[in-house]
Amino acid sequence: MLKVDIHTHSIASGHGTTDRLMDMADEAVSRGLKILGVSEHGPRTLGSASLSYFMGLKQLPRSKGSLIIRYGAECNILDVNGSLDLPDHVLSRLDYVIASIHPQNIRSLCEADALRAYEGAMKNPYVKFIGHPDDERYPVNYEVFILKCMENECVPELNEVSLAPGSYRKGGLKNAREMLKYCLKYSYPILVSSDSHGRKNIGNTPCCDELLKELAFPENLIINNLI
Repeated sequence: MLKVDIHTHSIASGHGTTDRLMDMADEAVSRGLKILGVSEHGPRTLGSASLSYFMGLKQLPRSKGSLIIRYGAECNILDVNGSLDLPDHVLSRLDYVIASIHPQNIRSLCEADALRAYEGAMKNPYVKFIGHPDDERYPVNYEVFILKCMENECVPELNEVSLAPGSYRKGGLKNAREMLKYCLKYSYPILVSSDSHGRKNIGNTPCCDELLKELAFPENLIINNLI
């Protein structure tokens, strides 16, 4: 069970969950989390939060009991240049930003264009994490990808949904294993995330845990342990 889980979604992201922010916080408290981050999908995800929603996050509670609550966004990467669906003046108001490619915005990319898209997003000064860079519809050379992450001080994510049996993402386990190989080679950290939509899976990452154990991935390279 993670103590820090910053890639989660409430009802504001759509995707079928009816759990609200404080429902998420209550669950995180009950599971003993230290930090809950709620990172709603950007507005180019169907049914997700609007621009004004992200601008109003500063007004929301920052804690519940001993739980620290942080507010970010999972922005959509929109093109091969790494353009995002939230402007910088909104991103600057958030605690953190994850940038991800989703098929409803980009159906597929060749290896060169996928790397270009990720690198373009990394160059945005507000983007600190690349979400689920493991889908074979957006293939990359993972050694080059990790070197680009290092160059731009951007942390790649190990995502539970990608590794789960029956995931709608393609090749998640194989590609995550390859990515972690180069994180190990260069002693570069990862973010481990549940990607929980609603309260059900907050902090719960059994597939990630199994892979990390298989690879003897060191605790000091899991950035959740350092936040």
